[in-house]
Amino acid sequence: MIKYIASDLDGTLLQNGAQKPDNETLELIRRLTEVGIHFIAASGRQYINMYRMFGPVQDMISYVSENGALVMDQHKAVTKGSLDRDLVLRITEYAKGYPACNCQLSCESCCYTDSKDPFYIKHMTDVVQYDMAVVDNLADIKEPFLKLAMCDFSGKGTSAIEPFFRKEFGDEIKIVTSGNEWIDFVAPDINKGTALEKLVHYLGFDMSEGIAFGDQFNDIEMLQMAGDSYALSGCAPGVEAYANHMTDSVQEVLKKVLAEL
Repeated sequence: MIKYIASDLDGTLLQNGAQKPDNETLELIRRLTEVGIHFIAASGRQYINMYRMFGPVQDMISYVSENGALVMDQHKAVTKGSLDRDLVLRITEYAKGYPACNCQLSCESCCYTDSKDPFYIKHMTDVVQYDMAVVDNLADIKEPFLKLAMCDFSGKGTSAIEPFFRKEFGDEIKIVTSGNEWIDFVAPDINKGTALEKLVHYLGFDMSEGIAFGDQFNDIEMLQMAGDSYALSGCAPGVEAYANHMTDSVQEVLKKVLAEL
């Protein structure tokens, strides 16, 4: 019996640049809830941004946010992780040597950036609709650091930005791609898979009783640890090796799950 379904968002549940689930997807989640299958949104995004996008079903589901650094259920933090402050500030200082890089520092209240790039700031606040504060110096932030992200919107994708940071910090912190232009820095013991496991046990389920969906390397632990798993057909090359199946659409699999009950 399937007890839970966990899905990545961007590039997985959300396709073609969509910033929120469509009505069909929300209805599928509602129907899954009615038959006792718990839906879990798992993303590198911030929690409040994820919560808002699910509108009428937002209180029916749980959230693995910030790539596993913050797990929320019914507005309660199930688990939190944090990054070493000194290491993060060394990385953000090093980032000044990569001119196209935008730094994004996630905390529980909001995310912060010291970027001066108007396109990036407008994209994050107006398109992605993040709660974001622009500051002069990230070292002035006093909150615990949940996650650090970097993006390069110059058209190079992650092909340049990932090796730039990995050669300097790859032995100190986990660096994963999180979309076509994004890399995330997370504590070595934090990922969507371990976060999902803690949430699933908190909910009273077993990991074998669920399905996970993903498309990027920040999804692979979740794909490996869930009872069954699907990589999206447009996934980053190599991700498919960590999943049991391939699919063009999360929604089609959800419909199949409901039809087979």
